[in-house]
Amino acid sequence: MGIKEENGRPALPPKGLMPEKIDTIQKELLNLCNFLKPNIFPVVEPVIFRKKYILIIWVPGGQNRPYQAPVSLGKKDNQYAYYIRRFSNTVKARTEEQKELIALAGAIPFDDRIHHSSEITSLKLTLIQAFLSEVGSELYKQSADMPFEQLCKQMMIIEGTSEYIKPRNVGLLFFNDLPQKLIPLSQIEVVQFPETPGDDRLDEKIFQGPIHQQVRDVLTYLKNVILKEYVRKVPDQAEAIRYFNYPYVALEESIVNAMYHRGYDIREPVEIRIHPDRIEILSFPGPDRSIKQSDIAKGKLVARRYRNRRIGEFFKELKMTEGRCTGIPKIIRAMKANGSPPPLFETDDDRSYFLTTLKIHHQYIKQLKGNKEAFIQPKSQIESGVESGVESGVESEPLRIQILHLLKKKEHSKKEMAISFGHKKTYRHLDETVRSLVEAQMIAYTIPNKPQSRLQEYRLTDKGRKWLEALYRVKNKYQGVAT
Repeated sequence: MGIKEENGRPALPPKGLMPEKIDTIQKELLNLCNFLKPNIFPVVEPVIFRKKYILIIWVPGGQNRPYQAPVSLGKKDNQYAYYIRRFSNTVKARTEEQKELIALAGAIPFDDRIHHSSEITSLKLTLIQAFLSEVGSELYKQSADMPFEQLCKQMMIIEGTSEYIKPRNVGLLFFNDLPQKLIPLSQIEVVQFPETPGDDRLDEKIFQGPIHQQVRDVLTYLKNVILKEYVRKVPDQAEAIRYFNYPYVALEESIVNAMYHRGYDIREPVEIRIHPDRIEILSFPGPDRSIKQSDIAKGKLVARRYRNRRIGEFFKELKMTEGRCTGIPKIIRAMKANGSPPPLFETDDDRSYFLTTLKIHHQYIKQLKGNKEAFIQPKSQIESGVESGVESGVESEPLRIQILHLLKKKEHSKKEMAISFGHKKTYRHLDETVRSLVEAQMIAYTIPNKPQSRLQEYRLTDKGRKWLEALYRVKNKYQGVAT
């Protein structure tokens, strides 16, 4: 309220509301809500936007839905009806639509249910504040002085009476250090097969923690370990052709979609299988039955219902998804722009699973078969080519190389490293990599007697410097290195 509408779009700058009228508007809104059956009261917050007062009204899906509203506000008119949105209009629900609304009300979505086996103390204030800070919420400034229970209520992540207040599942999934203890297998498992699934060799890595952090950690891992850019020289052409074995955007959308739409009440993790020629992202269950099987094959997934709306709300605030059925088309476009084969989307008639398959770039297959003349050698191969006479002490992994190179210039704290690598704060993969480099004596503490000091920084050791010098000598033997 306080912003004009022009053909369904906001007219900016905002016209604003008179400050003295805000309280009157909220009282009027309270009276109007009493007309609804059953009653529901939205979250209302006055906000200063572009130096004008506006009123934000947020109406989350309640546990007593569906709701009826009076056909008119006349005192003698007692007729009530269900209303739905059709395109950009609000219309009365028809008989079959009323039945569907009532059927949907029979089951509260898992992410919005109360978790009876946990307590409000399971929600961590530090994680909540980090989230509010990242999304730029005004609530972040108030959170330090606000009672914790009130903060959780405003975020709609707890439910119940004052005598029996419990977290909702969505709160635990985002704001608990290890929600897997309370919601089993709400995690991502990455399995890499060097040859074939039947081979005895495989590399498995499990990612746990808050679900949005899982997504980020997995993407960082794949970016550092799996994704590679290749450069192909073209005769009589100054510019080389560049492409990736897998486009990052397609992987990001596939993983976010899997975590957004999976069933957290099903004790199965999201599984990412990395084969020599493809990456598969498997989640349970499959898409909603309102999506036709023929549309799934074409990659046209337009759902009438969402399985995890609350999870979607938080993902949207974190800019991890748009929540408008744009994920699948975005994956298709990213694969096409990279010159990769089109992605495959698969489910069964019972919609028990959903499998996304991203095939590797066809030119990379040629490179694997020995057609190396047209390629500049990939970074990971250069790094693994460090001469055997050098004591590496660690695996040659891109993030480790980046850390050593960064510390060659000057000493850094872990937070400064994270910022240099495009993150706002430290993350699990960085913590693990720094720890392994310290253990390998490639880097060292600047305050060795106080490892946990808030002033702690890291420096490059002589061993780390010699290893970098040997790596650069090997790189210089090649014509170029893919970035």
